[in-house]
Amino acid sequence: MIGNRIPAARECLKRFNADLLLVTNLSNIRYLTGFTGSEALLILSPEDGWFLTDSRYTSQAGAEVTGAKVIEFSSRMDGLVERLQELRPARVAFEAGSTTVAFYQELCGKTPGIEYLPADAELAGLRTVKDAGELAILEQVAAIASEALLETVARLKPGMTEAEVAWMLEVAMREKGAEGKSFDFIVASGERGALPHGRASEKKLAAGELVTIDYGAIYRGYCSDETVTVCLGEPDAKKREVYETVLAAQRAAMEAVHPGMSFKDLDVKARDLIAGKGYGAYFGHGLGHGVGIDIHEHPAASPRSKHVIQEGMVFTIEPGIYIPEWGGVRIEDTVVVEKNGCRPITRVPKELMIV
Repeated sequence: MIGNRIPAARECLKRFNADLLLVTNLSNIRYLTGFTGSEALLILSPEDGWFLTDSRYTSQAGAEVTGAKVIEFSSRMDGLVERLQELRPARVAFEAGSTTVAFYQELCGKTPGIEYLPADAELAGLRTVKDAGELAILEQVAAIASEALLETVARLKPGMTEAEVAWMLEVAMREKGAEGKSFDFIVASGERGALPHGRASEKKLAAGELVTIDYGAIYRGYCSDETVTVCLGEPDAKKREVYETVLAAQRAAMEAVHPGMSFKDLDVKARDLIAGKGYGAYFGHGLGHGVGIDIHEHPAASPRSKHVIQEGMVFTIEPGIYIPEWGGVRIEDTVVVEKNGCRPITRVPKELMIV
């Protein structure tokens, strides 16, 4: 299906009345061409495409790249400037967000007369709706991560450090075929659960604590993202109340998803429920984000979102409550939007697990 993606990218040329499109973000390059290496530039005209890389990746690019001619360079800047001078464009759409100021200034200095037009949002939008091949991979990576998490949770016990839990989970994912982890795992126990991004530390788990684990795997270049909160022993009344509030908010949001709904309204579904239980001040982040080649990608579900849910989108739904000096709960699934709603592709049951 990769062969169908470059024509869609060329629509950016029409949008900006540009002669060329310059793609520098490696995730976008992978999406458009299939290239899995770490050094590349992609230039597209209305009719042709040029894939620029260095000698380390020339053979690999020849085997992987679809839709562009592979050209080897010895210097990234010199190779790009040489190609632009040959093509002589007046206007070039490019990715400002993945271009350093130093690179941009040098490029402008070496290509006087070319106007550069930021096209980040348009390129990000290409990856918003997943095709069947992408969905199959996302299902696979979610299954790998979920199975590894269930094995890990069964082994939790007081006295383990958060870092030990994170390593145990990473090893389990690797053993099941993951290429790696999609981000540094969050393992936040006890009072540290109030830290939405509390990366695994040397703190030891204690009996009676809530433990939030936010984790993900990479498989065939695609990411998974899921969060569970478990309790080490029987929870007290407040822990149950906070957990059930977050779970109800997540379920309300998942049940509300449908094509045509705004992400802002979806965020409200969960946020209002949490606020109605008196915990509104403790849910500060957005409800979710897109997942694909990158762990965070378009679209975002937040109070500021201006986007609309479409069939084929894949994103997280992850409300949370974070109470300073007490702890916190977050519950997250990754869902795919279907014709009449959404379906979770992450697989860990979200009822409170007591271990």
